[in-house]
Amino acid sequence: MDNEKVYRMDFAKVYPLYVSKVEKKGRMKREVDEVIRWLTGYSQEKLEEMLEKTVTLGDFFQRAPALNENRRLIRGVVCGVRVEDIEEPLLQEIRYLDKLVDELAKGKSMDKILRK
Repeated sequence: MDNEKVYRMDFAKVYPLYVSKVEKKGRMKREVDEVIRWLTGYSQEKLEEMLEKTVTLGDFFQRAPALNENRRLIRGVVCGVRVEDIEEPLLQEIRYLDKLVDELAKGKSMDKILRK
């Protein structure tokens, strides 16, 4: 899938996929929200507002109030690519979230996921 297709995906359509993925593994929607808030700096209210609007993944990350500095500590493979090696900044931000959701689904503790 080319980057532009990823950037144009509707965040409100991708979000339920994240939630479904973690709920199948016994985790909760609120944990997905916590991970998203940690990564992007959105408040819960603003996150919910973004879900009600038609916002692309690209715009969601470009509008993020405060990307967490510790996101650079996220390492590993998503979609067959190491997230730390992704050269396109916007795609890397999106893949960071994918990696955090994967870690949630795999049962990692929230302290480790949030790099505390």
